[in-house]
Amino acid sequence: MDFIFNVIHWNIDQEIFKIGSFGLRYYSLCWLLAFAASYVLMLKVFKREGKSQEDLDKLTIYIFLGTLIGARIGHCLFYEFDYYIQHPLEMILPFRKIDGSWKLTGFMGLASHGGAIGILTALYMYARKTKTNFLWIADKLVLVVPVAGAFIRLGNFFNSEILGKPADPNLPWAVIFENAGLQPQHLNMLPRHPAQLYEALGYILLFVLLWVMYRKNQRSKPGLLFGIFLVVLFAIRFIIEFFKENQEAFENDMTFNMGQVLSIPFIIVGLYLIFRKP
Repeated sequence: MDFIFNVIHWNIDQEIFKIGSFGLRYYSLCWLLAFAASYVLMLKVFKREGKSQEDLDKLTIYIFLGTLIGARIGHCLFYEFDYYIQHPLEMILPFRKIDGSWKLTGFMGLASHGGAIGILTALYMYARKTKTNFLWIADKLVLVVPVAGAFIRLGNFFNSEILGKPADPNLPWAVIFENAGLQPQHLNMLPRHPAQLYEALGYILLFVLLWVMYRKNQRSKPGLLFGIFLVVLFAIRFIIEFFKENQEAFENDMTFNMGQVLSIPFIIVGLYLIFRKP
């Protein structure tokens, strides 16, 4: 990583280390840190609320599976539907058919909106299974989700993906993602907005806001924190999309891109939860 003419040249290797065919990527590490940090924080919340660690362990399994399954299916349906409708097995298997043979690629594509839907579905299933009030557990879970989101966006930054739009070279924090793998090659040398970091910073601020509200007003209306979370988080996402490159070509003809369109229903639900009568 070099600073040249006020522009950050980001050319870090995506792998932290490699042993044989196994390599640990920064992105994978950020995902692990996201769940670890969320677990530690939720354990504090559960203890404060008189809930057991066993209850949290059950919730963690639901959320982990809901996040991964939802994020994967969401990407396939929202962003590459035409491809995956022809290759349905690749939606659920970490392999892709390349040049006539199957190759291990990992899951190439995870959508945060799909992850959000997966989390809410898993949360509903957990609440029903354990006979827990859905809004009560949702108010507690959203206290940690912004931290997880910040870690994942940091992983995207290390991965040189979800790139920002070209920025003024005089912008002190403009970044050239040399390893982005764009075609033609000169696109990799354009100074860009570090949109991943913008989004991560927004999530950290939301995290602070929710924790302050939780600590000061523990007996707030059920669903209030959940509603504030939905409105603020997806408003952040909606705004940051103006600084991002579209993920797929079909979005270029849209007034608002897919990330913005998918954010609107979450914001509406959040407003309802905030202003509804107890």
